[in-house]
Amino acid sequence: MLGRLLSADRPAQPPLARAGSGSGSSRPRPSRSVRFWFAPERDLRALYYKHFGDRRKERQLFSTGSFFTTFATVRAITHAIRAERGPFRNITPGGRHIHHMTLGIVGLLAVGYLWMLEIGINEERVSSRATACAYGSGAALTLDEFALWLNLEDVYWAKQGRESIDAVVLFGSLLSLSVLGKGFLAELLRTGGAKQPADPPAPSA
Repeated sequence: MLGRLLSADRPAQPPLARAGSGSGSSRPRPSRSVRFWFAPERDLRALYYKHFGDRRKERQLFSTGSFFTTFATVRAITHAIRAERGPFRNITPGGRHIHHMTLGIVGLLAVGYLWMLEIGINEERVSSRATACAYGSGAALTLDEFALWLNLEDVYWAKQGRESIDAVVLFGSLLSLSVLGKGFLAELLRTGGAKQPADPPAPSA
């Protein structure tokens, strides 16, 4: 009874303006891309599995990322060693200099052997990603000294060392094209992720 009396004394509130009713208080709807980037419900996971759900495409993605990351890291380390900065030193057991190309060859041989045994190419996601990363790193370590095994001479810092950069750029471009062939980044930037449902029509006043 008391509640009904209080509600009877309360002044009636004006109805809220409906979307699209022409009221000046209505706000424009943000675009789909804005809603994707700032709304908490955005789902990059669905977009990722749309383009890289297949194990072969995902291995290409992980190989490419590992390739460029390893190459950039190795170049930074070799420049630090040459400038005698930081804790990095050449690997010289028994006075014999071990080139990082050797580690790359070992990595490529190991990955090739595992893939020959069909380890890392089946539906096991962990082994698939791990072997793909190992392949990318091994390729980067090997191609970073491409000029050495092409000229059979240590020309890493010489003019001929440019041949290693050319080989890395060529192979890295091939990897990148294979990954981006489905247009993952293009769709991500164009639509802001997975397709959003169309805006519902505004109710009539």
